[in-house]
Amino acid sequence: MGNEFLWGVATSAFQLEGSASADWAAWDPALRRNPEASNHYKLYREDLRLLKELGVNAYRFSVEWSRIEPEEGRYDEGAIGHYRHIVDLLIAHGIEPMVTLHHFTHPEWFLKKYPWHTGDSVSRFLSFAEKIVSKFKNVRYWITFNEPYVLLLGGYMEGCMPPGIKDSRLALKAIENMLVCHSKIYDLIHESRPDAMVSVAHNMAAFSPWHQLNPSDRLLAIIASRFYNHSLINAFRTGILKVRFPFQRALAIPVPIKGKLDFFGVNYYTRLHMRFNPFKKMGVELRHRDLDGRGLTDMGWEIHPDGLRKMIEYASILKVPIIITENGIATHDDSRKINFLRQHVTAVQRCIKDGLDIRGYFYWSLVDNYEWIHGFDSRFGLYKVDFESYERKPTLAAAYFASLIKNKKAEESKNQENRKNQTRFN
Repeated sequence: MGNEFLWGVATSAFQLEGSASADWAAWDPALRRNPEASNHYKLYREDLRLLKELGVNAYRFSVEWSRIEPEEGRYDEGAIGHYRHIVDLLIAHGIEPMVTLHHFTHPEWFLKKYPWHTGDSVSRFLSFAEKIVSKFKNVRYWITFNEPYVLLLGGYMEGCMPPGIKDSRLALKAIENMLVCHSKIYDLIHESRPDAMVSVAHNMAAFSPWHQLNPSDRLLAIIASRFYNHSLINAFRTGILKVRFPFQRALAIPVPIKGKLDFFGVNYYTRLHMRFNPFKKMGVELRHRDLDGRGLTDMGWEIHPDGLRKMIEYASILKVPIIITENGIATHDDSRKINFLRQHVTAVQRCIKDGLDIRGYFYWSLVDNYEWIHGFDSRFGLYKVDFESYERKPTLAAAYFASLIKNKKAEESKNQENRKNQTRFN
């Protein structure tokens, strides 16, 4: 598998499989109606065959903690074996596995006894991580945490996802504990495999003032971008997490993560427009606007591929390779999905031509799945899922992505041959 550019798709276990022992299972009524989500736990072999159809050489997926440790201290070896079998199948077919340890969900017992703002959360998650790392020695690429700031904002600021807390002080303690975990897991993985590639997947969004000439709107956009996009990146550079919420004093939190990255995972979907509104929380109103004329997605998100380039450019200050670990669109319209892919892959390719070190692109998602809070009608998949029969059907975007990957691989192979010939004759 070597060091070739990673063309892949990304998924999360809970969104494809569900889990009765997970905190989210009781959180969203949609999951009580469809607890198996896309039924991937049973149909994983069929779904992995779709990877071969696409021609991808990498697959990002998560292991579901609540399946593996449904009760505190009791590990389900059958569940561990299930995910190990996925890894073995991928490697056997020349597909690089990228394993995510934490993708939002927790066992119910963890959230009740050791939520992230408590000190014992670190040791409990580390025990799980140690178990997985010891069993997955043939995995090189790891994501410790997927979108920690989304959990911070959704779980601890807005209270719209587990644990459903609205307390900025506890939010900061939670993110501190998660970053301490990242640091320890980074070392743990490298002790097991020195050539490992370890990162977080950081959700980044383009921010713009609602009114370009309004100083309050402009200030809010700057503050939002510095916090949501930049503060985590800067913490990996400096070991200090600097946080400033609107109209609150800035805080500086020491975190032991300086240099604890082998690449940086960027999740990018959209642009947000900021407006000062004294009647909203912290005086902030967020909206999506169709300024580019591409229409909004089925999630109501603006399609703004230029924002992906801006995120890559800023992340490049880390001076480690960048991998686009998620990028996708929720739509029932295949042509819109194709256009989204084309526009965002073009943005990535332009960054590469400009000398930015990008090593991979993962589309979200392989098949339709459960979407947090929004249920089952947000169709991100390259393959459609009938949630009654669980039948998979390819979208036209699947064929487009397969063709794009084939052409890009051929182009890179030709470029490598040309470089060899130039070396031979020089």
